Amino acid sequence: MPKRVLQGTVVSDKNDKTVVVRVERRFAHPLLKKTVRRSKRYKAHDENNMCKVGDVVLIQETRPISKDKCWVVVNENQAQ
Repeated sequence: MPKRVLQGTVVSDKNDKTVVVRVERRFAHPLLKKTVRRSKRYKAHDENNMCKVGDVVLIQETRPISKDKCWVVVNENQAQ
């Protein structure tokens, strides 16, 4: 089974080797037919502490690294 890959923005880098990434999704509301934005925060492993707040990154699902962390940063894009 392929691993999920999500794109999001780093919102916190205060923990050692961990960043918090906010991933936003958009969908049409079933009743109102209006586009709705929802976001979720994921803790991701950043081995070299390279990511900073505001960076746009790709995270990939992996084995559990800790209680809350089961994602790893695979690619750091330039912030747009």
